[in-house]
Amino acid sequence: MTTPRRTLRSIGELQRAGLVPREDGALEAVAARYAVALTPAVAAMIARGDARDPIARQFVPDLAELTTTPEERADPIGDLVHSPLEGLVHRYEDRVLLKLVNVCAVYCRFCFRREMVGPGKDTLSPAAFDAALAYIGADPKIWEVILTGGDPLVLSARRLRQAVRRIAEIEHVKIIRVHTRLPVAAPERVTGALVRALKTPGKTTYVALHANHPRELNDAARAACARIVDAGIPMISQSVLLRGVNDDVETLAELMRAFVECRVKPYYLHHPDLAPGTSHFRLPIEEGQALMRALAARVSGLCQPAYMLDIPGGHGKVPIGPNYLAGDGRIVDHRGTSHAYTSDGRTP
Repeated sequence: MTTPRRTLRSIGELQRAGLVPREDGALEAVAARYAVALTPAVAAMIARGDARDPIARQFVPDLAELTTTPEERADPIGDLVHSPLEGLVHRYEDRVLLKLVNVCAVYCRFCFRREMVGPGKDTLSPAAFDAALAYIGADPKIWEVILTGGDPLVLSARRLRQAVRRIAEIEHVKIIRVHTRLPVAAPERVTGALVRALKTPGKTTYVALHANHPRELNDAARAACARIVDAGIPMISQSVLLRGVNDDVETLAELMRAFVECRVKPYYLHHPDLAPGTSHFRLPIEEGQALMRALAARVSGLCQPAYMLDIPGGHGKVPIGPNYLAGDGRIVDHRGTSHAYTSDGRTP
């Protein structure tokens, strides 16, 4: 089976690449509702013929996506509730999300913005961008601008550089953070010109990389991350805890170690959001907490992300990791053993 040379965007193309059965025409209904795109880099990671492949599970359409459960919602984290202007989300006092684009190099089957992204939902218009910058400029409490979408790194280096420089003209904005999957999805597109476009004098840029399985951090992805970090741009990670992808401690430990090896600091492990057609990815919070406790027993503190829940309806993120305080004057270690401990630290 040869690796495709261009992005796969239809069920027919996935069938010809051997990624879905040729007789499975029912998947057309999934592709009609939710965008499909697998880059050559992602397609090359998938083990053909393995229905349980964790990379395929993230990117190849599944009939389970047509099942919407009662608790699911089109805007699961309340972007629209906190959107004062087109392309802008202002949920927290000191930072805003700026959606420069609504397209991605690849489309994750669990995406919490799956109703808002895809072909035909292109870049923010110049007028909308100007309005967003005026809003940011008028609020001196905004310290950080987070570029998201869609994936802002699908922009050309020229357009990205222009956007970053316009944001940098706002004096009270000190941090520009970019959320992306591109180093995994299309590492060859993380060029020197694109990396240089992220930097601007007097401001600090961070890049947050989304990856969910250690196989995503192959040699090409690691080289793309190195181009970013070697340019002086720190990187952090974002992952989603997904049933059938990374819901075991061995995979999570390998993923977090791989991030650290790439000089990417593990940051957030998200509990799956209530996006339509994603119930087959979700697991109970208690299971996630048990995984986090097991992870703490296995890996360095450098490899510990915060386990986070974005409260449905736009109420913000909260950490939901396991509690090690027993509440009876005792504390529990990562192995589950209880120890006596008083508030002043003295042994009773």
